[in-house]
Amino acid sequence: MPPPRTPQIPVVVLAGFLGSGKTTLLNHLLRNRAGNRIGVIVNDFGAIEIDAMTVAGQVGSTVSLGNGCLCCAVDASELDTFLETLTRPSARLDVIVIEASGLAEPQELVRMLLASDNPHILYGGLVEVVDAAEFDRTRERHPEIERHLAVADLVVLNKTDRVDGAEHERLRADVAALGSRAAVISAVHGRIDPELLFDPAVRPDAEEKARQLTFEDLLLDTCEPGEQGHASHLHAAYESVAFTSDEPMDPRRFLAFLDSRPEGLYRIKGFADFGEGDLANKYALHAVGRFLRFVPRPWARGERRLTQLVLIGSGIDAEALHKDLADCRVPTDSVNVPHDAGNASPGAGPHGAHHHAGLDAAHDAGQDAAHDASRTASQDHVDRERREHHERSMWGVLRYVQQPADAD
Repeated sequence: MPPPRTPQIPVVVLAGFLGSGKTTLLNHLLRNRAGNRIGVIVNDFGAIEIDAMTVAGQVGSTVSLGNGCLCCAVDASELDTFLETLTRPSARLDVIVIEASGLAEPQELVRMLLASDNPHILYGGLVEVVDAAEFDRTRERHPEIERHLAVADLVVLNKTDRVDGAEHERLRADVAALGSRAAVISAVHGRIDPELLFDPAVRPDAEEKARQLTFEDLLLDTCEPGEQGHASHLHAAYESVAFTSDEPMDPRRFLAFLDSRPEGLYRIKGFADFGEGDLANKYALHAVGRFLRFVPRPWARGERRLTQLVLIGSGIDAEALHKDLADCRVPTDSVNVPHDAGNASPGAGPHGAHHHAGLDAAHDAGQDAAHDASRTASQDHVDRERREHHERSMWGVLRYVQQPADAD
């Protein structure tokens, strides 16, 4: 099954009640975007600080933020229209962030993204920003926040500098309890590591030898001594676990692991080798929160067949994850039907000799031919059962593969 013909752009929904700090977080991402071009969809341009003079008054249109990123203001009914604009190859975007209104129902935006017919987008997760200092009061005024947290893929507990240590831990526990299995990341001024949401760009910001400085460059150039460490230590808020195996993964066991992934595990990315389940392809894996997608990609000639995964989350147990993934490998006795089953000579008794001697050569030759035919039929039966076993084991994986018709 061929992969989609065009790259898919992850779309991240950024939500949170008024004053939670989601706009501050968005500006932080724009300034520390790891070389990516970001498309931003917001309800109110006035909240975006970057290049505010250029952006002001441009509601309902798409404008350049001057750093390779684009911004547009829409309501929910216009979402598909602007996604179509931002996913055009000419926009050359790597990720799209939708900043939901402070009073929006984020699950509706998620539903619209998952139901979208746009083949160029990929759901990148729902990030819910929570004001640590105001959480209890916000929960009283807006009890629907519990519903929002329950569907979040990542919760950013922001403004944690405004609460003491004991209160911080209580809030983390309360938010985690409401957020199902979502990862909870603590932050100050919305500073989270962008790699939680998107990977660093694999190409320079521009193909030209000389390019205009971006806001990211300017920010680094104007940092006071000691400030430049901000971006480098943000990863301390989460854990990243790498797993590599040169033994194929058992599709059923691996799907069972993905279906029951532990609390706090936010993203999984990489490639899985399913061995005889599909000898022609490796499977690119994209998992964020509850969302899961596999994309088959042909093995390159001479490529070493490995499963290589990176798991990202908060409060995860690296040793336990390694063990769980190791247990997903194909067991050595998965289909172990003896090749010579049923091939014992019918003429052999307990003494291992025929009762009548002097069988002629023609009789021997006929018996040998029958024996060979029996062995061939038995081997064919084993091979057929092995193929059927591997095909059945891949059914769960194929449920999460985008069909070619959907990728046109």
